[in-house]
Amino acid sequence: MAGVLDALASYVQSMLTEMAKEEVYILLGVTGEIENMGVKLGDLKNFLADADRRNITDLSVQSWVNELRRAMYDATDILDLCQLKAMEKGPSQDMGCFNPLLFCMQNPLYAHDIGRRIKKLNERLDGIKARSASFNFINLGSYEDRGGNMVSPSSSTRETSWGLDESSLVGENIEEDTRNLVQMLTQEYQSNQEYRNIMVFAIVGVGGIGKTTLAQKIFNNEIIQQEFSKKLWLSVNQDFNQIEILKRAIVEAGGDHLAAGNIKTTLERVLTEALKGHKTLLIIDDVWDHHVWEDVLRTPLLNATLAHGSRVLVTTRHDTVARGMSAEKPYHRINKLEPGDAWLLLKKQVVGNGNNDAQQVDTLRDIGTEIIAKCDGLPLAIKVMGGILRQRKTLRSDWEKVLNDSIWSVFQMPAEINNVVYLSYQDLHPNLKPCFLHYALLPKSTLFWANTIVAMWISEGYVHGNSCDLEVLGLEYYNQLITRNLIEPHQRATMDQRVCNMHDIVRSFAQCVARHEAVIAHESDARLTDKLNSQNVIRLSLQTKELESKEVTWSSIQAHIPLRTLILVGKIKINPGDSLSSFSCLRTLHIQGGNFDALSKHLVKLKHLRYLHLGGTDTSRLPEKIGKMKFLQYISLAGCKHLEKLPSSIGKLNQLRHLNLHGTTIDNVPKGFDGLKSLRILCGFPVHMDVDWCSLEELGSLNQLMELGICGLEKVSSPSFIIKARLGEKLLLKSLSMSRTIRCGDEDDHRLQLVAAEEQGQIEKVFDELCPPPNLENLDINGYFGQRLPRWMMSTTAVPLGSLRILMMGDLACCTTLPDGLCKLPCLELLQIRKAPAIKRVGQEFMCCSHFQQVAAMFPRLLKLTFIGMVELEEWEWEETLHAMPILEVFLLDTCKLRRFPPGLAFHARYLKELSIYNVKNLSCLENFPSVVDLQVFRNIDLDTIRNLPKLQKLFIAECPKMKVLEGVPALQRLNMEDYDIETVPRYLRDVKPRYLLLHCSLSLLTCIAAGKSSPEWDKFNHIQQVKAYADDGNSPRKWYVLYTREPFRFETNISRSAIDRDCRVVGLARFLLQHCGAMLRYPKH
Repeated sequence: MAGVLDALASYVQSMLTEMAKEEVYILLGVTGEIENMGVKLGDLKNFLADADRRNITDLSVQSWVNELRRAMYDATDILDLCQLKAMEKGPSQDMGCFNPLLFCMQNPLYAHDIGRRIKKLNERLDGIKARSASFNFINLGSYEDRGGNMVSPSSSTRETSWGLDESSLVGENIEEDTRNLVQMLTQEYQSNQEYRNIMVFAIVGVGGIGKTTLAQKIFNNEIIQQEFSKKLWLSVNQDFNQIEILKRAIVEAGGDHLAAGNIKTTLERVLTEALKGHKTLLIIDDVWDHHVWEDVLRTPLLNATLAHGSRVLVTTRHDTVARGMSAEKPYHRINKLEPGDAWLLLKKQVVGNGNNDAQQVDTLRDIGTEIIAKCDGLPLAIKVMGGILRQRKTLRSDWEKVLNDSIWSVFQMPAEINNVVYLSYQDLHPNLKPCFLHYALLPKSTLFWANTIVAMWISEGYVHGNSCDLEVLGLEYYNQLITRNLIEPHQRATMDQRVCNMHDIVRSFAQCVARHEAVIAHESDARLTDKLNSQNVIRLSLQTKELESKEVTWSSIQAHIPLRTLILVGKIKINPGDSLSSFSCLRTLHIQGGNFDALSKHLVKLKHLRYLHLGGTDTSRLPEKIGKMKFLQYISLAGCKHLEKLPSSIGKLNQLRHLNLHGTTIDNVPKGFDGLKSLRILCGFPVHMDVDWCSLEELGSLNQLMELGICGLEKVSSPSFIIKARLGEKLLLKSLSMSRTIRCGDEDDHRLQLVAAEEQGQIEKVFDELCPPPNLENLDINGYFGQRLPRWMMSTTAVPLGSLRILMMGDLACCTTLPDGLCKLPCLELLQIRKAPAIKRVGQEFMCCSHFQQVAAMFPRLLKLTFIGMVELEEWEWEETLHAMPILEVFLLDTCKLRRFPPGLAFHARYLKELSIYNVKNLSCLENFPSVVDLQVFRNIDLDTIRNLPKLQKLFIAECPKMKVLEGVPALQRLNMEDYDIETVPRYLRDVKPRYLLLHCSLSLLTCIAAGKSSPEWDKFNHIQQVKAYADDGNSPRKWYVLYTREPFRFETNISRSAIDRDCRVVGLARFLLQHCGAMLRYPKH
């Protein structure tokens, strides 16, 4: 924790500097003592680097570090109290107006007490410094003097895709492992057991060897995605909770667990119903105890009467778990990386996105090979090592320093410490170390967004400096941890917000380093009581069940008086008389999804509190005197459905930086809200009118805002109120969301049109005045009912959205045209239009504004375009002469009447890879897309032709009844067809040669296919290497199947011979009659 102390010492010194500027302590009679404190801290910082190096293995050094840590925490408490008293007594409640002489005259006892405590603290620091002599610490200087590594995250980033880190995939082994396991999971096995029994397979290997990566690759495999109608991913830790596991399984299966409450038998029944009849793949990752299968998941899955071929895949470190789950033998074991593959992985990590020269890295292969040897072939260790080397110059001397680091020879290191992770930790800048250790406090099974984590870091003092840039700096720290592979982006990561995971080995390391001050516990933890009885706990992270915990009570937590951080996810038993008063040092309070209402009135007793998160709790009120909590910087009330109003004193929280009101029933803010001058993020701000006053006025002076969400704009009676919000002056604003509470919907269309007819002009005037500032990057508009979009979106000589990257617009009930100013936006990457029922035509003005002379491509940076719910759209003009969307990669069109695609789309979108067309009427032909690799067409009732897509590899066709022509697709590898009404296999299959065909059809057609070579359908598909065809039976998806492999020949079906003979005769007779009677007859339904 010495690295944390270095950051904490810097934080204390910054506090002293600020207080000196404000002359808070000049007349307290302790000026000399304050200066002494600064000198002592500076002296001690010189030894912290060496103390950090020895802290892991030397118990006496650990004791010294713990003593210094407590002294530092006491210092921050004393300085806090001094500032708090100054703010309370200052005439304007502002430190800048503080009068020291007046303060001392009015508070002689308080001034004396502060002076006494500082003197006592200095005496402790003298003793600590004296003790340091016995350790013979080496004066390595402060981290700043030694040039800590703080590389801007923009210099090295890592791409991720659907939860699978492609940068960690090297060599043929993982490809071969994937192929083998996919084949095992999809192969049909002969068994005398009841077909509903599920086969279990296991991946076994040590931690960090890549079990999860392999399972993710299998889960995302195209064959797996198409083969199984239900796919569930469950990550299970050592302290799993049965109720939580069942709920997560229900969510993964597409069911609803809310009605089931927390009763295990009811949850099992809900899960059974959600999976009933489906061919299911369940992947259970990181299993430590086979009872998660035997006691929790096995029964509901067996009762679901799953379709034939359902599978379970488990990853575990222990053979005993695989045996306990009756997994098929032999278990799949992952081998350590071969030296060649290990070098490729290390090189990929070091080179990153091209900022390091790959050829230069190759010259260091000999040193890299020696470094790899120390990683023992473990991919995680190699990735972490790559994160270290990426921060170094590609020089032999730099790599040799890493190779020869003394950390490799620390043999007394605790079992939880992995040498490679420890080396990476030691390589961190001191400002990053506490952030990294803090991340390990977060409950593993709960997702935390990046801005929430950064807010915690700011509140703890880990991110300090220029107050205006703390959030930006915190995100840089966050990105650094990603760059160094200490945390990894989760599959839910988006373009704007990130959520990450921390690998178990890394998490264990961080928790081990922080063990002297932090306790992380789960209600199922066998050592829970011992952990809660730990002494001198500074940070406590606890996760309980959703039911009110009987084992954990609030009184058991109250005993931890020194707590500075409390993270509680879940419910806990609160008795009469319980309060928050014992937590006099608390800085961070994160309560999520639990019961807190009985304690909310005691919040004002938390004088040091900076961070308050009550998301999803039963909180119905905040204390009226919340304005006295002067240090509050972050408040999140998201999902507090019982909370109806804010206290009138909230405007006095002049250090508040983040306020989230989403999901509350708050419909107004108190006057004086504009006192929150430090606000950076404001979500769910409600618009309210009161005669001649509008709540939007309160936004006028909040010019530090970086993110703003406004709801209820339909209440604004005059554009003049919008002007007072002064949005255009908020130059730091990056993200803006504006919405009305009414939404488009089939049931409400008529009512909405009536409203729009009366108020369109008013709405247009209101939104015209909502012109955002020029630096905006993310804009979301929901519920706009004007005929035209705001003027600031239309063509102008100077577009005010020059930095916009993401634009999403929805519920445009009466809008008849898209704005022509969007095409000029130089940075726009994502454009989404959803529910715009009045737009019939996308004209040339959308692609190229009439008042702009084209000198470059329109939409030059657009990567993803989405049109959803434009139900009347019939025409889209874009000629080949108009250069636009040159790097478009993804296009989704859903629910419209478009007759044809514009020629310019295929001609200019030469990077278009993914094309999805859903429920488009009138579209008959889809052709000439030279770059499309993945095409999905669904419920396009008039589509009959797909041609000339030379790079198409994956094609999905569902419910396109007129489809007759498929040609010009030489690269096609996989064809997925789904239509339960077709009576015969489409003839166009003869003209294509995919390697793999997956067909979902009616039982009658499948029965005919099951006749094999004697089937009239045989010549349509027998040239395809692998064919899998399925039919449902009531509530049993994929119950019937035909499996065919061309080479080596294999043909299997579970349809009886009698059924095949019967149905084939019927089909044969129907075809004979059709051939001789022409169009007078049609195939009989069967």
